[in-house]
Amino acid sequence: MKSLGEILSLSVQYLQERKVPRARLVAEMILAHQLKIGRMDLYMRFECPIEETELSWVRQALKRAASFEPVEYITEEIEFYHGRFTVTSAVLIPRPETEILVDKAVKEIRQRGSEGKILLDLCGGSGCIGISIKKACPELTVFVSDISQEALAVCRENRQKNGVDVEVLQGDLFSPFEGNKADYLLCNPPYISQSEYGQLDASVKDYEPKIALVAGESGLEFYQKLSFYMKDYLNSGALVFLEIGQGQGEAIKGLFSDPCWIKKRLEQDWAGKDRFFFLEKE
Repeated sequence: MKSLGEILSLSVQYLQERKVPRARLVAEMILAHQLKIGRMDLYMRFECPIEETELSWVRQALKRAASFEPVEYITEEIEFYHGRFTVTSAVLIPRPETEILVDKAVKEIRQRGSEGKILLDLCGGSGCIGISIKKACPELTVFVSDISQEALAVCRENRQKNGVDVEVLQGDLFSPFEGNKADYLLCNPPYISQSEYGQLDASVKDYEPKIALVAGESGLEFYQKLSFYMKDYLNSGALVFLEIGQGQGEAIKGLFSDPCWIKKRLEQDWAGKDRFFFLEKE
């Protein structure tokens, strides 16, 4: 019977030999998930023996990771903005950039106020944006919408897992929100062009849902639709928070030329690249 330290070492070696990025992190996440402990706790239990029954799932998980399947899909879980969320191949894996978007929105909403206000999380997928904001601003009424029934099944699970009450809507763009108007709108839409999609890492292209990634030939298709329809679903003074693709900032800014947008600003991610676009309606 091998110790936890030996298993971790062998797991890292196995993944490194197969050129898996972040091999140590991936191995830690797999073992921590199986043992139901934190990653750092692994190092406190280095000498503990591991039962053979516990290793069966670990071996299968390592094989999946060696095929470049994202570890988040293997463990079906991710930490995001002070919460834990289920993720499956029906939804995108939330990125750190989206946590920045949520944090910026929470600060603005707390400053503006949330009582009696409505927030729409468009293209909501796993619900990580809307659910996280509802937890931070519980007085908000939050709607999460997506075109994918499979994604919304994950969202409903995350709603229960995080203990919040958000309304889940299925449909294309604003169709399920007909008759309502929001005070806050957040959206992390598909923004990758068809040509860019072909150049993505295998871990993204082969496993994450294409419908949530690609927006036509230019990658701007969804923002074009937003610029045309969005204003009709927002109350006066509404704030909009969008995540955008690298290098798209000025093009997207140009799409929102309607005078109803009294404020428009681009903001950067940690790498100093345009990643967020914020709007305020008159």
